[in-house]
Amino acid sequence: MTSSMRFMMIATYFAVILTTLVLMCAYVIGLLSGNLYSGESVDMFAKANIISATVSEAWDVQPENSEERFANLVERILAGTNIRGVVENSSCMVLYDTNRESELFGKVYMRDVIKLALDGEQAEIISDGENGTKMISVAVPITKNGNIIGTVYLAQAVNNIENTVKSTRTSLIVFSALIVLLIGMLSLGMSYIITSPMAEFTEVAKEISKGNFSKRIQVRGHNEIAQMGETLNYMCDELSLLEEKRRKFVSDASHELKTPMAGIKLICDSLVSAENPNPEMVKEFLCDLSEEVDRLTRIIERLLALTKLDAGGTSLKLEEMDIRVLIDNVVRKLTPIANPRDIVLYTDYHNIEFKPILLDYDKIYEAVYNIVDNAIKYSPEGAFVELDITEKNDSIIIKITDNGPGIPENERERIFERFYRLDDSRARDTGGTGLGLAITKEAVAMHGGTIEVSEAERGGSVFTIKLPYSRTI
Repeated sequence: MTSSMRFMMIATYFAVILTTLVLMCAYVIGLLSGNLYSGESVDMFAKANIISATVSEAWDVQPENSEERFANLVERILAGTNIRGVVENSSCMVLYDTNRESELFGKVYMRDVIKLALDGEQAEIISDGENGTKMISVAVPITKNGNIIGTVYLAQAVNNIENTVKSTRTSLIVFSALIVLLIGMLSLGMSYIITSPMAEFTEVAKEISKGNFSKRIQVRGHNEIAQMGETLNYMCDELSLLEEKRRKFVSDASHELKTPMAGIKLICDSLVSAENPNPEMVKEFLCDLSEEVDRLTRIIERLLALTKLDAGGTSLKLEEMDIRVLIDNVVRKLTPIANPRDIVLYTDYHNIEFKPILLDYDKIYEAVYNIVDNAIKYSPEGAFVELDITEKNDSIIIKITDNGPGIPENERERIFERFYRLDDSRARDTGGTGLGLAITKEAVAMHGGTIEVSEAERGGSVFTIKLPYSRTI
């Protein structure tokens, strides 16, 4: 994969550079050639027009026999050049030719540009001459009193222009070849720089797919590739943490399920091994068996609830409600559990009006229920549990305060972890699963709220649930 990517990058660089260089060379050569030919043509037209005007003034002096007079005029203007000049009358008869060896004097000499000049145009043509030379030919009319009386024809070999164009083309080709070579070396180096980390990314990704989350990318620099490496490392950290939580969850769940199963096994073995058990003993064993089954059921139900929350499969069934009604229902349900231990559930919010809040009744009910239930279970006899509701910053704040043994400061964040208990033996005696507060935190978070625990002024703990009135669903 890395090799093919490297090849594609180099091929792309070469294609772009070669296309750019070819277009640039074609443009430069075309522009240079056009400017050189255009400049030469302008110069020849200027000379031809000067000759035309000069010859027109001397036309009256027997033009058919004025070769020497025309020679002085034309040669003076064309001095220092290799331009051939021909003067003709309207019948295309040569009156003067700077190339005396051609012996055209007095003869008819016709060219396309001459014909165009006799029609009143200033004509130009670039053609191939003898021995492959390039020629520029121009012709302008000679006018007198508004009538065309002849033409001036100039021709010049422009091999110097062609030589200049060829020399420039050769230089551009050499220059382009050097650029291609340089770009090739740079693109090869760049491809290695870019694809080498990709090879490392691929290797780490393969290890991750195998479940090895300990692999990391060595991040170099602060460019986009380095950011990709940091992102991949972050993903590895998160996956590693998730895997650690998963293993711990499986271990804790197995341990929690194993305890009631062991109790059930022990009870069943005791019943089987007992000879002629009396009905009272059987009834006692069956009661113990029922308690273990109930405990096992509670664990499984709460595990299923957490699994649904983790999978996002539990959607919120939102409805507007009076928060006081929800808290009153929790107090009503738990009062029969608190009364035998002489624990008072105290509320002081009935005279305060609260705006209806949009909540999932069942989830917030369970969240508050879990906290109050724990406060009752772990508080001494004769204690109290106070529930208070206030409004602040467009949020409902629910406080549950008890005067129980409290929670050490270094344990307050961990109590929301799954299966975490401050006192395992006491928690099992009260039927706790270690999952209630984890479910509470998830339910509050689903509503965009927060939950915190702190120490109460008179000892014990204060759980504070903050639920916003408005949130993005």
